[in-house]
Amino acid sequence: MTIINPDQQQSVADLITDVEQHTDAEFVAVVARQSDDYRYIPVLWAAAIALLIPLPVLFMPFWLTTADVVLVQWLSFLALVGLFRIPALRIRLIPKSVRYGRAANMARRQFLENNLHHTRGETGVLLFVSEAERYVEIIADRGINQQVAQTQWQGLVDDFVAAVKAGNTHEGLTNCIKGCGAILQQHVPATHQKNELPNHLILL
Repeated sequence: MTIINPDQQQSVADLITDVEQHTDAEFVAVVARQSDDYRYIPVLWAAAIALLIPLPVLFMPFWLTTADVVLVQWLSFLALVGLFRIPALRIRLIPKSVRYGRAANMARRQFLENNLHHTRGETGVLLFVSEAERYVEIIADRGINQQVAQTQWQGLVDDFVAAVKAGNTHEGLTNCIKGCGAILQQHVPATHQKNELPNHLILL
């Protein structure tokens, strides 16, 4: 994970505080290292490859016993499981649809766990990023969705994804929060004093 140091965390909290002073929305930002541990992935890939080992053995110029082939399979399986547990390699073995599905589920859990569905006027907004999956999503409650179309968030999401891919998570996060603030100030301007949720960056 790209490290977001304590000073950067505080700067994000200060930025969220500033954003909320100009809108009725309650804003929470969550950055997760990854949305799932995918423990089964190394085992599945290692097992699949190990099962294919007898095929090339048939074409080898030397003869191996069944016990030899089984031994090679087991050793290969164990070695591959260890190799595929390397995070950078493991994440590349996971289909994009699976990665995005896990990240989307986690984003929705965070929306509920942070009580963004219980705010006054249904004005909760979650900015969620999962770095391993390179996934970013903005989820808004009904009070916001009535004012802001989902397509308005997409440009901010695309820019943030590009920043995460480039390893500039803090910069991308800051720019995305500012962009969200501008949209919220335009469509849901501040009409009352409120601060129902903590103004801080949640790291998972």
